[in-house]
Amino acid sequence: MVKPLSYPTNSVKSASTARISRTEAYRLIRAVGQELLALMQQASALRDAYHGRTVTYSRKVFIPLTNLCRDKCAYCTFAQAPNSPRAKTLTPEEVLQIARQGAAAGCKEALFSLGEKPEDLHPLARRHLAALGYSSTHEYLQAMCRLVFTETGLIPHANPGVMSRAEMAALRPWNGSMGMMLENVSPRLMEPSQAHFGCVGKAPRARLETLAHAGELKVPFTTGILIGIGETPEERVDSLFAIADMRTRYGQIQEVIIQNFRRKSDIRFRDKDEPSVLDMLRTIAVARLILGGAMNLQAPPNLTPDAYGLYLLAGINDWGGVSPVTADHINPEAAWPKIAELRAVTAEAGFELRERLTIYPEYLTQRPDFVEPHLYAHARQWVDEQGLVKREWTFQN
Repeated sequence: MVKPLSYPTNSVKSASTARISRTEAYRLIRAVGQELLALMQQASALRDAYHGRTVTYSRKVFIPLTNLCRDKCAYCTFAQAPNSPRAKTLTPEEVLQIARQGAAAGCKEALFSLGEKPEDLHPLARRHLAALGYSSTHEYLQAMCRLVFTETGLIPHANPGVMSRAEMAALRPWNGSMGMMLENVSPRLMEPSQAHFGCVGKAPRARLETLAHAGELKVPFTTGILIGIGETPEERVDSLFAIADMRTRYGQIQEVIIQNFRRKSDIRFRDKDEPSVLDMLRTIAVARLILGGAMNLQAPPNLTPDAYGLYLLAGINDWGGVSPVTADHINPEAAWPKIAELRAVTAEAGFELRERLTIYPEYLTQRPDFVEPHLYAHARQWVDEQGLVKREWTFQN
């Protein structure tokens, strides 16, 4: 059965201190029956010891800056081939139009989703950038993050994939936080027929280096694992330990996402089985025990629309970004739940739903050195003494 854990004092860096051994995690990631129930209870108790009965979300608008990408992941429907009529790079006018719609709907975060370094592979991407007056996607992303912040007040969160230290440093002045899913640390997934075959940006070493850059530069960073893409349960555990080790070393990991693969008709993995709800529950619970009680642990509600409330019983404390304006461009078939529905499901499990910013509360209240001064001053006007969005700033719909 699951061994009881002690609960250390909460702090930004203590998220990895109350964790099980790798051997225990290898066993528990296959838990069934009574052991699974005990695992979920232990994970929930650890979550409660740090986060109480508060569950958070971020009200955001999604800006798909470009859907061209140098990688060809077997599960991705976002990236478009250059010959597709849907291949597109947004203009500054289109970026601002989306951002203004979000601001009018009470959003406070602008999440930039985009393909990774498409100009490395596609002449079309280079032509798009040249027409806009930029030499690289990162250069254009920097300009658009600044534009959105200065024109709308939304705080950007960029997800451009792997980044060099210099690229991340250039983005930092106009991003409250950044993110990149680690997905999995197994190099086996780079082999032929596997999920990341032919995807240079999915090399585990490159992605871990990006996480390290965030630590060195003091960037609040979101990462996570994607389950159901051909990994073994043990490879999930290894990936979670890699994240925990990064957090212990730098304190930069503000949030870990456990995301389930969803089948789509236009992907190479169109016939692959999806993870079950029970598989998600055991992975979430093991993640909580590995990462510790202070970590912000998230699972997307729109990817399990009929059962996402169960995730609260396995130890999550955050629903991630929910948009009242834009679709989930990575999973366009999966509509976001309404905020009112999310609040009701959360309350049914005995929790209160609270809005947060893209910068998690602990960085605003304990580690302002992780946030640029002008972004910090702007964020503070929205939040209370706990670092959560003031109730009067929260839209109820």
